[in-house]
Amino acid sequence: MNALAKLWRNVWIRRLIYLIVLLAAAWLIKLVFFPSKAQNNYITAPVTRGDLEQTVLATGIVKPYKQVAVGAQVTGEIKSLKVKLGQTVKQGELLAVIDPRTQKNTLQTAQAQLNSNQAALEKAQLDFNRQKMMLAEGATSKENYDSAKAALASAKANVDQSRVNVDTAKLSLGYTQVVAPIDGVIVSLPVEEGQTINSNQSSPTLMTIAQLDKITIRAEISEGDITKVKSGMPAYFNILGETDKRYDTTLRSIDPGPTTLSDNTSTSASSSSSSAIYYYGLLDMPNEDGKLRISMTAQVSIIVNSAKQVLIVPSTALGERNAQGQYKVLVLGKDNTTTDKWVDVGLNTNINAEVKSGLNEGEQVVVSQSTDASNTTSGRRMGPPM
Repeated sequence: MNALAKLWRNVWIRRLIYLIVLLAAAWLIKLVFFPSKAQNNYITAPVTRGDLEQTVLATGIVKPYKQVAVGAQVTGEIKSLKVKLGQTVKQGELLAVIDPRTQKNTLQTAQAQLNSNQAALEKAQLDFNRQKMMLAEGATSKENYDSAKAALASAKANVDQSRVNVDTAKLSLGYTQVVAPIDGVIVSLPVEEGQTINSNQSSPTLMTIAQLDKITIRAEISEGDITKVKSGMPAYFNILGETDKRYDTTLRSIDPGPTTLSDNTSTSASSSSSSAIYYYGLLDMPNEDGKLRISMTAQVSIIVNSAKQVLIVPSTALGERNAQGQYKVLVLGKDNTTTDKWVDVGLNTNINAEVKSGLNEGEQVVVSQSTDASNTTSGRRMGPPM
């Protein structure tokens, strides 16, 4: 205690304690009666000029512009394959040869039957002519004449049927020479030489030929977007391997029925109500370099509206809307002060919006704001009304 009393009697120590007490009191008075104003922090974006596009998005698959499954129309062993997978062929080019011996034998049998029936027809014709002359002279009966006439008609019918059989046999023999129905590329070859093909199978496919110099994108457009698009609209797509490359094209057509009808599939009544409904939109694209391959995935954008070289602001900069349809925008000045402006908005993609009037290029619009005191966004609502 003596030491503390001695220390307190020191003048400089007492003055230092008084000073600390006064500074603490002054700080408390300022904090209570003169609080500092919170500093506003703004996140801004410049008003720029550019192009805007409002699009409908769809996922599509690359398909050949035209594709034909080449089937076997006769039964037999594949004696020779004249093509290989990936080969380019021309219409009428020989693709494969099926063993023709059975068809040759059938043709010979049909031809022999035709010859026999023609001989029978000649005999029936002579008999009829004789019976006709004899009937005129009263040397035969009407019954014999009618019998010869019927025999002649039957012989003619047999000859006609034999000619049909010969023509059919010739066609079957011709089918042993399989030729290309279109120009294209062999994209599927599931058979081999020596394999026996049965024409009575549901799908005796020898190979598939596709035209790949031009492709078709088969895009699935959702039920919610189908009313926004129509044939002839500009569109573009990119593929997974080149997401930065844009392929510009046009929406050629839209299937009238949903994808389940186009694919010849059906959905049960219990699942149809909960399943999403899509419609196929078709887009064509030249493919001379062959870069676009069958079954590639394409991200398709169909342009339903666009604006060229217009003033653009982020959609989040749009505030409340007045009765005249104008939006309030907060503009930041050089002295960090803000001004409310009412602007007319055109195309709005919900990412960026076109400004028709009320702003100038280069002005800074506020898209978000916060204060140092709370470090949270202020009560001012940013973004277009929902």
